[in-house]
Amino acid sequence: MSNEPGAAAAHRSALIVRGGWDGHQPVEATDLFVPFLERSGFAVRTEDSPEVYADAAAMADVDLIVQSVTMSEASREAVAGLQRAVEGGAGLAGWHGGIADSYRASSDYLHLVGGQFATHPGRDPEQRPGGETDNFLPHTIEITDLGRAHEITAGIEDFDLVTEQYWVLTDDLNDVLATTTHPVQPYHPWHRPVVSPAVWTRLWGAGRVFVATPGHDVGILQDANVRTLIERGMLWASRTV
Repeated sequence: MSNEPGAAAAHRSALIVRGGWDGHQPVEATDLFVPFLERSGFAVRTEDSPEVYADAAAMADVDLIVQSVTMSEASREAVAGLQRAVEGGAGLAGWHGGIADSYRASSDYLHLVGGQFATHPGRDPEQRPGGETDNFLPHTIEITDLGRAHEITAGIEDFDLVTEQYWVLTDDLNDVLATTTHPVQPYHPWHRPVVSPAVWTRLWGAGRVFVATPGHDVGILQDANVRTLIERGMLWASRTV
């Protein structure tokens, strides 16, 4: 099944905002999706600072905001501009730390997105060679009952990844399309399995928000399941499908 609308799709505007921690490869990761967006009828522009959100003229005609900014900071004016854009009908979409671990000091941003990275549990301390792979764990992304009927995740079965497994703090306004479970390990302090949302949507004013926690690097984004749900998520957020 194709993830792209037909050739007659209306010409629309997508804004990619990228930056922050280089380990998530924000430029390479977002570049991966630019051809898809262009084929889907979007004129795409990129910015390397979230301060563009504070520019009302620049945001006036944006249909889709794709954010890939891990950690970093955004001014109060920028966050307010992002809120206004989404409340007014723009879609907001992103993956991994680029959306779920951005602007930690802004409670307004966290309220908008609906989930905040807390940790990615690591491997057994005796099996850590050093480096980012210390936090790469085999885990399963499990599609929820809601997800099996939703246009973003319909037809995608539960799938396995070996990468960072996000534990996120979240709220009940989210519609959770997929989850992942953190098991009990003798080297971790929790005492029962913990289920975290892995893919969710959120309605905010007239806008839509889409978040996927898989997507640590380009390699994971090229996984067929991860790439499919992100492409569909961007179209859903922008009301293209």
